[in-house]
Amino acid sequence: MTNKKLHRVVLIPGDGIGPEVTSAAQKVIEATGVSIKWDVVDAGAGALEKHGDTLPEDTLDRIKEIKIALKGPLTTPIGGGYRSVNVILRKTLDLYANVRPVRSALGISIHHNPIDLVIFRENTEDLYSGLEQDIAPGVAQSLKIITEKASKRIAEAAFQWARKNNRKTIHAVHKANIMKKSDGLFLDSVRQIAKKYPEIEHKEIIVDNCAMQLVMRPHLFDVLVLGNLYGDIISDLVAGLVGGLGVVPGANYGDEVAVFESVHGSAPDIAGKGIANPMATILSATMMLNYLKEEKASARIKAAIVLFLSEKKHLTPDLGGNSTTDEMVDGIIRKIMLLR
Repeated sequence: MTNKKLHRVVLIPGDGIGPEVTSAAQKVIEATGVSIKWDVVDAGAGALEKHGDTLPEDTLDRIKEIKIALKGPLTTPIGGGYRSVNVILRKTLDLYANVRPVRSALGISIHHNPIDLVIFRENTEDLYSGLEQDIAPGVAQSLKIITEKASKRIAEAAFQWARKNNRKTIHAVHKANIMKKSDGLFLDSVRQIAKKYPEIEHKEIIVDNCAMQLVMRPHLFDVLVLGNLYGDIISDLVAGLVGGLGVVPGANYGDEVAVFESVHGSAPDIAGKGIANPMATILSATMMLNYLKEEKASARIKAAIVLFLSEKKHLTPDLGGNSTTDEMVDGIIRKIMLLR
């Protein structure tokens, strides 16, 4: 009998419904037989209460050591000058690529056309660099930072992924018609990388037109590469086309570290009620399993979810049902067992 590999993963349960949805993901992974040793650490509002810091050094050190984490949604306290914990994590760990697969194959989407696209969002600069100041009474300034280095590496990540996964087209999303220097640099950087991948069709689209076309003709898109601000907005838009943030996974990749997370909030209004939808966190966990080279387990979970959703039973309230988180998890696990 072959011994199973024991993986080590940092777990950040998070705030609000975070502990409920990450626990659900753990149960689903366990059902596949994949062995994981979870190193549980704190971050967010809960960490502030326990440790006096929204992102304790021990948490950062553990992620740097183990190099992979599954994270629940975090709450950044309002007031007190606290920066977003998610932003700090991405910058400190140089998690430059935010990747969100968006698929309608789960059967929740009300859109008529099949949607199967992937967002590659640059994660470290742009208007989210945090460089803001008051320059006169009633006048504030935010600086948009675009660098060739960051633009090229997010483009490289998108084209590499497209080649590996047999994707045919990449759209670079921009507003270079207005911001000729910053978005112009982004576009030029993507063009340089595109030359290395002649088998992949490289297209460019202005961000406002992109938003409209995604609503009208999402099936025409394959892979999109965007700066930080546009990526944030467009990724939520396409999530709305397939059922919302509750069914869309996410991952943040650096050269050495990866953090996997659902992209929805901590939903404190339903925390502890047992009705949180764990789907996005479970799907994020399938991305993590692929990263750990547990592709069979990942595929099994995704197939089980499609079967589970096709029956339209045991759905949480946000998906139109009246079941609990545990009932949904049990239903998915039953499908996993059928797919042995």
